[in-house]
Amino acid sequence: MNKKKSMLVQGGILATAGMISRVIGLLYTSPLTAIIGDEGNGYYSTAYYIYTIVLLISSYSIPSAMSKIISQKLAVHEYRNAQRIFHCALIYVAVVGGIGSLFVFFGAPLLVDGNSIPVLRVFAPIIFIFGPLGVLRGYFQAHRSMIQTSVSQLLEQFLNAFVSVGAAALLVHIAISKSLDDSGRAMYGAIGSALGTGSGVVIALVFMFFVYNLNREYIQRKVIHDHHTDMGYKEIFMTIIMIVTPFILSTFIYNFSTTLDSTLFSKILTYYKDIPHSEVVTRFGVFSRKALVITNLPISIASAAAATVMPNISTYYAQGDYETTSKLIAKVNRIIMMIAIPSAAGLFALAQPIIMLLFPQKATIAEAGLLMQILAITVVFYSLSTVSNAILQGIGEVNTPVINAAVALIIQTVLLVGLLMFTDLGNIALAIVTIVYSLLMCIMNEHSIMKEIRVEQNYKKLYVIPAIVSIVMGGAAFGVYELFKFLISMVLQRDYFVNLISVMIAMIVAVIIYAVGMVKAKGVTEEELMSFPKGYKIVNLLKKTRIL
Repeated sequence: MNKKKSMLVQGGILATAGMISRVIGLLYTSPLTAIIGDEGNGYYSTAYYIYTIVLLISSYSIPSAMSKIISQKLAVHEYRNAQRIFHCALIYVAVVGGIGSLFVFFGAPLLVDGNSIPVLRVFAPIIFIFGPLGVLRGYFQAHRSMIQTSVSQLLEQFLNAFVSVGAAALLVHIAISKSLDDSGRAMYGAIGSALGTGSGVVIALVFMFFVYNLNREYIQRKVIHDHHTDMGYKEIFMTIIMIVTPFILSTFIYNFSTTLDSTLFSKILTYYKDIPHSEVVTRFGVFSRKALVITNLPISIASAAAATVMPNISTYYAQGDYETTSKLIAKVNRIIMMIAIPSAAGLFALAQPIIMLLFPQKATIAEAGLLMQILAITVVFYSLSTVSNAILQGIGEVNTPVINAAVALIIQTVLLVGLLMFTDLGNIALAIVTIVYSLLMCIMNEHSIMKEIRVEQNYKKLYVIPAIVSIVMGGAAFGVYELFKFLISMVLQRDYFVNLISVMIAMIVAVIIYAVGMVKAKGVTEEELMSFPKGYKIVNLLKKTRIL
């Protein structure tokens, strides 16, 4: 923590950990789906979204909020007050998290239907456990150190994957021994997956406390030599509440759309369209745990960048250094778009092959592939809006994202109700309103930022060049996939392995084409490449091959 590191390097660390965590999540979701099925995924997703909303209110906003509050104190060397805020935050999450856990456990029948109720109750104690984990992550982020958070995320995801698959398999076996029907087996499997989520949070919390104890002496030395006036506990709690509340409102509304979509989808199709509930849950499972979970993978980079950029923007803006703040915003946007745009193009071009690779259940491959193609563009919109959300909060406009999210939520909700009631689009309606919501958030947030601080953007390098290169890359990737699929199928008879090899080759070709295209089109500089994780290796490789 005592070494000053650049925002981009730290962002690279957190982004890399986020990407690895997402990849692990995708890898274990595949065998998990084979065990619990799309119906089990539907029960899990329905409960998980309610759990997420309560978690957002009680604990999930804490890392960003703590990072903002503590980083402001550290910027003026108020180490004792930073520590007092940390201790008060732990008390705050214990109280609020405890209330949230009890509410979810006893209120589960009011929040979800049928077989999702016991799944949601398994999630209830996790809300209480997550609180101190969030405080510790925010504490280290405020010190410009993302390694601790990154490692804890990886540990969390590894154990989550292991326990989710193992517990789901065991509980499904128990359900079979009890001669339960398919829905009963799906419910048991979803409970096993929820146990995996809880075990991951526990191991991450244990690790973060261990790391904190290792740094305790260093922290205490700084606190002892700090002679600033102590903040009173009443003032600290008021500060936490005043800062956390806008964070909660913005993230709650920002993320509530998925939960609301889930509820409306279930209620309207089940009770208004008279579609069997198990079929509705299955369709939602295909959308949420197949198509949506894949598109969330590249968006995780934006989330990591948002968490990293928050304390830096808060510090520079508070010091009145608007020029540095503006340059920082522009640089983050450039890096995010260099990743989000080609990711969207790649997911669109190889949607069905990727679905077949990760979720080879033949009955839903075409359905999930179409949904993912529709959702691909949201990678760009959500990446930008996630970062712009953090930027607005960092420059003190904490209420603006709340208003923007509320407006977008109202519009997309009206649209979803209309699509579900008056069309037969089914889960395609969910994909459509996801695009609308993410686009509205993106536009309104960017407009709000421009009103507060002037950001000089090279729109040609920001959007045009990456988009053109990505379209070429996507077309080439699709062509290469079809070519190798045809050639390999003459040698191998197994469709899965033909698809696996073809997808891997197409992805490698896509990465090469995009890298070469961006360099040759002057879409990326050597300095920007160096800011990526292992950037120096990328630059050296490009120079050796005479691309750069």
